[in-house]
Amino acid sequence: MAGVEGTRTKAGAASRPRGRPRSFDRETALEKALMAFWEHGYEATSVSGLTRVMGIGAPSLYAAFGDKRALFEEVVTAYGTRYGSFVDRALAEEPTARAAVERMLREAAAEYTAPGRPHGCLVVHAATNCTSPEVEASLRERRNAGIAAFESRMKAGVAAGELPAGTNAAALARHTGAVMQGMSQQARDGASRAELEALAEIAMAIWPRT
Repeated sequence: MAGVEGTRTKAGAASRPRGRPRSFDRETALEKALMAFWEHGYEATSVSGLTRVMGIGAPSLYAAFGDKRALFEEVVTAYGTRYGSFVDRALAEEPTARAAVERMLREAAAEYTAPGRPHGCLVVHAATNCTSPEVEASLRERRNAGIAAFESRMKAGVAAGELPAGTNAAALARHTGAVMQGMSQQARDGASRAELEALAEIAMAIWPRT
């Protein structure tokens, strides 16, 4: 029996990963990285800056998240789930395209100026002065996917008779995207929630009516 037990012990030891166990909470570290990228953008956020705010060493960062770009991709996904999901909810839950856009803009005014975290939208701001073509393309893809989702919702509005038959859904979708991206930048520049809500009201005043 001793021989069997010895064999089991060796097999168990061989199956365990080598090295010290992770000494930090991965989700907490990811959230701190998210805030750093949100505040400074992709280009201006260095690996040394990330390790400082995340409270880990470079080897731990690479082991847990891969390189800076891989970490950023995970951050953008987490941002969409934790902070950017109000857009998808509005599109899915509101009964009309107008109601969806009105809710999106109203909630953007609140989200983009929320206290205790960076202002604006990470997917918009992180692309500023970005010299990485891959990262720039990835962020552009996400922004364009948002506009495509707006257009799809507006085409459904036309089909349902909620919007006039001649409505240019593509142009209206781009207008909505431009307003939201503008709100993001103005929030970065210090615009208040009330000021952005007033902007949203004006944007909705030109909404096509049947």
